[in-house]
Amino acid sequence: MKQLNRKLSQKILFSLKGNPVVFVNGPRQCGKSTLVQKLAEKEFPAEYASFDSITQMAAAAASPHSFLTNRQGALIIDEVQMVPELFRELKMVVDEIRMQDKANCNGRFLLTGSANIMALPKFSDPLVGRMSVKTLLPFSASEVFGGNGDFLESLLAKDFSNFKLNKYSLIDAIRHASFPDISGKPFVERADWFDGYLTTILQRDVRMLSELEKIAQLPNMLRILANRAGGLMNDAEIARDLGLNPVTSKSYRSVLQAMFLCFDVRPWYRNIGKRLVKSPKGYLVDTLLLCHLLDWQLENLQEKQPQLYGHVVENFVATELSKLLSFSEVRAQLMHFRTSDGKEIDFILEQADGKLAAIEVKASDRVSGSDFNGLQVLKKAASKDFQCGIVLYNGKEVVPFGDDLFAVPIQALWG
Repeated sequence: MKQLNRKLSQKILFSLKGNPVVFVNGPRQCGKSTLVQKLAEKEFPAEYASFDSITQMAAAAASPHSFLTNRQGALIIDEVQMVPELFRELKMVVDEIRMQDKANCNGRFLLTGSANIMALPKFSDPLVGRMSVKTLLPFSASEVFGGNGDFLESLLAKDFSNFKLNKYSLIDAIRHASFPDISGKPFVERADWFDGYLTTILQRDVRMLSELEKIAQLPNMLRILANRAGGLMNDAEIARDLGLNPVTSKSYRSVLQAMFLCFDVRPWYRNIGKRLVKSPKGYLVDTLLLCHLLDWQLENLQEKQPQLYGHVVENFVATELSKLLSFSEVRAQLMHFRTSDGKEIDFILEQADGKLAAIEVKASDRVSGSDFNGLQVLKKAASKDFQCGIVLYNGKEVVPFGDDLFAVPIQALWG
């Protein structure tokens, strides 16, 4: 397994200074345990307990209060969602600590889990106001290749003067920006690993968190979502493909999202709402997982099936933007833009003050003026809120295409 300095570390340490509980969630096997154990060695001295251990899990379930209070200092609990009883007990313990020593109550518990507890109210509700949630995703390309991770800052400042070509190709980035166990590994090893990974999540983890009547449908649903990656999510159509009713289909898709297997990008529709499509677009959390589910070999996809390769590249950009947002100081929402007459932009970053930056993705090494049509529509609609629009492409130079519009090499994502 590769071990890298994760860019989320500093944000976790900062949150521990201001909150009694910090919860680091993210996909299984994305490096959460390695990260918190590394923090415990120096920056955050703490006792470590993992619920992958049957004994630790049994002790916590038998007496949650004792498990939390019989410690001298800070405590790290790995895979905490496996003992749901602990969350309500944590609330009471934190409140006790606050009453006894409010000045020193922060940084007491560092939790990790492979489920999005914000999508599971029975877990998150007891700790509202007491807990900071951070999401660790698989390796970003900037982490693997030693980049600064400041693409979002450059985008919002519309300043790409620091961009320099590097030796890593787009295929290199997709192969390495993945789970630590398979980062950079060949196709055969990736396939074997993903088979075991999906079995663990869909057959064990999901059963612990949800009571699904037709759990056997989850692998089929995941393949359907992979096939629709980058497209609009229509729960009625997905339900029809699976032979489920739309309500059940939507709830099952929510479970897959809670397990960090897929995610939605919501639509932007301020100002000209009636003309815009308001359905989310869906993506897989990892682009190698997308290729695995559809039995595509990444390394020869561009040559043999260029149209499919474009979908893979878009999914990769979606995951990289999500990773950058998770550890960047930039506070923005990732969205998409599509009009009813076919104008669209793959990704929009909307800041809290309404300012926008937009990104269109193109897998080829050439850009033309027509590639900026959607960006021009958004620029007109958003007016003064429009900061910058770029077409990410597989070329080698930053090229201006008008006021606030640029063609930018996709390598800028990991520079």
